[in-house]
Amino acid sequence: MMRAGGLLKLALLVSILFLAVFLAFELLESKVNFNLGKVLARYAPAETVPTKSPHHKCGLSKSCPDDHFVFKITSGAASVVGPKMCFQDNILMSGVKNNVGRGINIALINGKTGELIRTQWFDMWSGDVNLLIKFLKEIEDGSIVMMATFDDPATKLNDEARNLIAELGSSSVGILGFRDNWVFVGGKGIKTKSPFEQHIKNNAETNKYEGWPEVLEMEGCIPIKHQ
Repeated sequence: MMRAGGLLKLALLVSILFLAVFLAFELLESKVNFNLGKVLARYAPAETVPTKSPHHKCGLSKSCPDDHFVFKITSGAASVVGPKMCFQDNILMSGVKNNVGRGINIALINGKTGELIRTQWFDMWSGDVNLLIKFLKEIEDGSIVMMATFDDPATKLNDEARNLIAELGSSSVGILGFRDNWVFVGGKGIKTKSPFEQHIKNNAETNKYEGWPEVLEMEGCIPIKHQ
């Protein structure tokens, strides 16, 4: 009996010893894993959150001040692709909208509210320039006027029409010629020449397309008219 009791105690001690060693190893492994996790987390590359490019109205390269209207205007390409006008992130005229044509394309906007008043195009190759003159004379003071050419803007353009456009702030309309490209933003009642105008001559030596110069694109910010 004494011998059997001694063996039982010895077995119990051995079991306790094995349990203690097992728990010690478990605790050590848990601590090592925890510290290793902290080390890896410290040196792991930070997660990169994809940044979305900010949207600017009309696709401008940068935003305009709050008290300004946004515009972007593109001339026609040869006799194939019509002009495009965007104002306050709204497409006013384009080939997709099917409201552009050969000659001079015009959009009128309320200078106070930014609301579209009217769009119209005038054929300056075989059309009636008197229709353009009548349109220009009816523009109300304070209106923003956007113009873009397509194909030929000048064959039927006479001095009266050129002078009326010059009064809107244009500096280049006086020399606008056959198949020139031209984009312009001015206003009725403007006191100075508009800074928003681009013009490129039809020149066989420099034309990008056969018989036509390259496309013009212009963007900008127009101060809102408060009075």
